[in-house]
Amino acid sequence: MKLAFYGSSLLSSYWNGAATYYRGILRALAGHGYDITFYEPDAFDRQQHRDIDPPPYAKVVVYPATGEGLRGVLAEAPRADIVVKASGVGVFDAELLDGVQRHARPDALKLFWDVDAAATLDEMRGDPSHPVLRALPALDMVLTYGGGPPVVDAYTGFGAVACVPVYNALDPDTHHPVPPDERFACDLAFLGNRLPDREARVEEFFLRAAEALPARRFLIGGNGWESKAMPANVRHRGHVYTAEHNAFNCTPAAVLNVARDSMAHIGFSPATRVFEAAGAAACLITDAWEGIEQFLAPDREVLVARDGQDVADHLAALTPARARAIGRAALARVLAEHTYALRGVQVDALLRERLGRVRKAA
Repeated sequence: MKLAFYGSSLLSSYWNGAATYYRGILRALAGHGYDITFYEPDAFDRQQHRDIDPPPYAKVVVYPATGEGLRGVLAEAPRADIVVKASGVGVFDAELLDGVQRHARPDALKLFWDVDAAATLDEMRGDPSHPVLRALPALDMVLTYGGGPPVVDAYTGFGAVACVPVYNALDPDTHHPVPPDERFACDLAFLGNRLPDREARVEEFFLRAAEALPARRFLIGGNGWESKAMPANVRHRGHVYTAEHNAFNCTPAAVLNVARDSMAHIGFSPATRVFEAAGAAACLITDAWEGIEQFLAPDREVLVARDGQDVADHLAALTPARARAIGRAALARVLAEHTYALRGVQVDALLRERLGRVRKAA
């Protein structure tokens, strides 16, 4: 079964938080017999900041971010049984979505895979001519990175034939406990790029906690923070490559997850970092969002904070023994219920069932 996937990047997580998600899902699907080609543009310096070499589970085609490059990769769509356009490619998003519809074979399954559904839906509500809104009637299914019932209801309300959340998960071969690394030694670490719909929440949950605990050490990783004013007890690490994520999560006393505005508002949207941290048996503190208990049990497998003061209180009360217990419990939970192997079973069943319908209709 040939699968063509048009996304932001499989090879680089640089300004591309979906990379880990793509890798986990596509590696799992390859294990179910899919012949995968991933098409990614040479854009935003991602190819200069690769985390991985082209993997054995997918052929990767890096194309010039030009009209000619776009036409070249769309011309390959008819070869695939399943054609996927992911959100947030960053260049030619509308053209890719339109091209997938025009170039895919009539008996091929055509999907939109939304890795930022809350933001996409907000755009669609404000723009009746939005490319995704126009494309929905011609698409066979929408898959989303998360969002739960609110996202499903919104997408079907806009006319999607079907919408199914496929949540982030853990690849235990990639994210797992490792020895501490002094480069990441601190009391609380946060990893995430500086984005407009995240910055205010980072100020509240991370920087406010740092101000409340001036004797504790804080570490922030990710792009864009170098120009941000921060308390003296906060150290900025810059871009943290995927290969360093385990040490980043294992070394601090605790790690923090902060959802972007849209994901926090809609709920049911655990970030990749949640599962990476749990997979490393880290003690995770997360901002509060609806549906967290579907993934980790508050106070036993994760600590939940309503604001920066809650983060500071959790950190002040945390002992090494409790941090280890929370981390071990989180690791056990995600290994049992939230691995990409399990997500692969889910997606494989969805794709085969939907493809059967499309072929029967064709």
